[in-house]
Amino acid sequence: MKFISWNVNGIRACCQKGFCDIFEQLDADFFCLQETKMQEGQLDLSFIGYQSYWNYAEKKGYSGTAIFTRHTPLSVAYGIGVDEHDHEGRVITLEMPDFYLVTVYTPNSQDGLKRLDYRMTWERDFQDYLHKLDAMKPVIVCGDMNVAHKEIDIKNPQANRRNAGFTDEEREQFTRLLDSGFIDTFRHFYPDQANIYSWWSYRFRARENNAGWRIDYFVCSERLKEHLKDATIHTEIMGSDHCPVELTIDL
Repeated sequence: MKFISWNVNGIRACCQKGFCDIFEQLDADFFCLQETKMQEGQLDLSFIGYQSYWNYAEKKGYSGTAIFTRHTPLSVAYGIGVDEHDHEGRVITLEMPDFYLVTVYTPNSQDGLKRLDYRMTWERDFQDYLHKLDAMKPVIVCGDMNVAHKEIDIKNPQANRRNAGFTDEEREQFTRLLDSGFIDTFRHFYPDQANIYSWWSYRFRARENNAGWRIDYFVCSERLKEHLKDATIHTEIMGSDHCPVELTIDL
């Protein structure tokens, strides 16, 4: 079973850069999007054999998530059930017979770390949400989690030490998630693989120079470890400032 996650940085713009062809090429069972930046009715996007679920931010042209799936879920939930967090379209959860699939667009702490305090509140509440799901059945969570976990996950760690996405606080929260019974699937397969990133700034020819960050993840419950087959970061695919990430799992 193949899962894809991609921060498209505006699905309407991405559709003008080959999104539909890429979608068909990747041929996933579940295709999760973050930062769709659209409201209902702004784009008619459908694929034969797939159902789609969308969570729109109340603010226009901001945030937003979606999941395309070949498999009908038992139930669908939007948000995490905490009003403070559930107005920006950041989470969709599909309940499948044997697992939960959660796609997430984690809030950015922003320039000057203006939103770092909020980000810490979000981390605690989102991890609580994942643990509640995990108590019922295994969880696969994917998306732009807006943190480069280790120095190996970022091109210039020293220069970015107190920048949003590479603060000690954000990195410690990701460690906390992993320590509580979850696996970073890419590092599970490739613990020492350097210079593989999923996001590059549009400035300073960052992608051309591979000056990137690995901030897009598939994380899953520890008890799914034996079912994992591979994890891939599709650095060759353009269309956004992020590239798609993939998980193959035998379920």
